[in-house]
Amino acid sequence: MAKSINKVTLLGNLGKDPEIKFLPSGQAVANFSIATTDRYKDKAGEWQDRTEWHNVVAYARTAEIVRDYVKKGNKLYVEGRLTTRSWDDKDSGKKVYRTEIVVNDLVLIGGRGEGEGGGSYSRQSSSSYSGDKSGGYAQPAPDYGDTGITDDDIPF
Repeated sequence: MAKSINKVTLLGNLGKDPEIKFLPSGQAVANFSIATTDRYKDKAGEWQDRTEWHNVVAYARTAEIVRDYVKKGNKLYVEGRLTTRSWDDKDSGKKVYRTEIVVNDLVLIGGRGEGEGGGSYSRQSSSSYSGDKSGGYAQPAPDYGDTGITDDDIPF
């Protein structure tokens, strides 16, 4: 069988607070949308913005992290996979389709205009998680940009 890839990478802002629900099993599910914006020049040479909205869903511990730390306006980096689900509409009886990004990796870049630090959470599989002992919410590695190290200090 030929190899295939289903991977999505987004960096954008939340349009509204995430919606948190629970499956009958008790597993948390977070639904939210992320806006990404492309800039392009129109025929008149003027810059225009085109915003695209992406439906995103997170499960289990990732959904709990979203519930606790993610709010409207936050900038997020998300890696995941595309999936389409369908169901019959209760009112019309027609089949409805929804394409979503299921989160595998999530990084909170920061709030809109806030100086808060980022954090990351990664879902490696349905039963294996990476992160620290505080439940998977890890602080980013420290930035040593102000240490004054120059090329002369490097031994090779």
